[in-house]
Amino acid sequence: MNAPRDLPQRVVNRTLQRDGAATLGEQLAARFAERIGQRTLQPGARLPSVRECARLHGVSPSTVVAAYDQLQAQGLVEAQRQRGFFVREAPAPRGGAGAAIAGAAARPPALPAPIDATALIRGMFQGRQGHVGPGLGTLPEPWLDAALIERALRRTLPHAADALRYGDPAGDPGLRQALSRRLDGELGIAADPGQIVTTLGATHALDIVARTLLQPGDAVLVDEPGWAVEFARLTRLGMRLLPVPRGPNGPDLAVMQALIAEHRPRLYVTVSVLHNPTGHTLSLATAHQVLKLADAHDLLIVEDDTYAWLAPPHAPRLAALDGLQRTVYVSGFSKILAPNWRVGYVAATPALAERFIDTKLLMTLTSPALLERAVAWCLDQGLLRRHAERVIQRLDTARQRVMRLATDAGCTFVAPPQGLFGWIDTGVDTDQLGTRLAEQGWLVAPGSLFHARPRPSTLMRINFASSQDAAFWQCFTAARRALQQPTRVRGAAET
Repeated sequence: MNAPRDLPQRVVNRTLQRDGAATLGEQLAARFAERIGQRTLQPGARLPSVRECARLHGVSPSTVVAAYDQLQAQGLVEAQRQRGFFVREAPAPRGGAGAAIAGAAARPPALPAPIDATALIRGMFQGRQGHVGPGLGTLPEPWLDAALIERALRRTLPHAADALRYGDPAGDPGLRQALSRRLDGELGIAADPGQIVTTLGATHALDIVARTLLQPGDAVLVDEPGWAVEFARLTRLGMRLLPVPRGPNGPDLAVMQALIAEHRPRLYVTVSVLHNPTGHTLSLATAHQVLKLADAHDLLIVEDDTYAWLAPPHAPRLAALDGLQRTVYVSGFSKILAPNWRVGYVAATPALAERFIDTKLLMTLTSPALLERAVAWCLDQGLLRRHAERVIQRLDTARQRVMRLATDAGCTFVAPPQGLFGWIDTGVDTDQLGTRLAEQGWLVAPGSLFHARPRPSTLMRINFASSQDAAFWQCFTAARRALQQPTRVRGAAET
């Protein structure tokens, strides 16, 4: 959904043009329409009150009323008496009610679908140049080693002719050998090169695993809180999500056992080390209990170790404890090398690895051998390990600074700060907080993103590396204070 067609493109920029071809009301409506179309304003989200919106944009309340009236006429928002204006649900897909009923009858009962995780991802790609977001899931660009990437790419140039043909379906042999050495020597995971399949990043690896091992309607155990992208991806594949509360030591074993007994899930997808968003790491005792449950109930565990390069090597990995018998290990390099280096991999038993290759062939045929060889060179030379050590040191310093800033802003940490992310309690609804901060150009990750069943939350995930700007915390404090102040509601069309 785009801005109104008769408006020039520039009206959707951040600054309203008082001398523009469109009125201020039209420009403001176009801005909201763009955010709704990009799903950075979710269905059900409440728009700022008329007075608050007028204050934020420096316009009169009547201008805001005119903009909201246009949005309502376009079917993008609805007014709820004594409550305000809310983004409307997307229109139902075409095909008729009969088709929808027939499709529902053919599927097992599904748990409520999660919120659309693409809102945060779209915001990441649309961020202003040089303006980092506290809600981002990656390292800031200045933290990355561009010189290392350039050197690695130059090393692949003598093999550029290999790009003229398809590569090995399992992935570049040199990278798989380097990965085998790292897994065994540094993480204690015994996997020979034949048990490793390369992918287009860790997310692609998780998708290959799900498409290989699951059928629509299958139940899948997931951590809660957990990552919204995984919730949304599994739901779109037709899976039923079974949230397991995640605590400091790992999943709630009693809840997990009860869900297994009732639903007979096929998979448990988890982040053992530096869990997203809490930063928790699975304890050795809980890891053993999880593996016992998996063995007793024929459950396969998918271990997502996306943040492996930021974690201590001695942290317990399920794949190391059971020798990849009931675990499938997934990781990648975009979090440490560069977000655009979509190189990941999956390690499993030889039989499962062959099945994953078949799925990979159907999805992408092969993966880019030149990029994989560049990563292999970084591993073999020890350069990636040294780069990771520098990042970890820098992250330790950033974490201490952000802890002070967040505490001074009135937040409390609900999990011990570790790794890249902090899990904080703001004391206010972070969906509303996120909307206010987005108006000022700050992308945050509200707590509702991390629940399989959406619900309001006062929690928020922050990226320690990209939350060091005191200007953000000043905006955060002002927005938080405004939400804490009681307001007198005068109806949807308050002026």
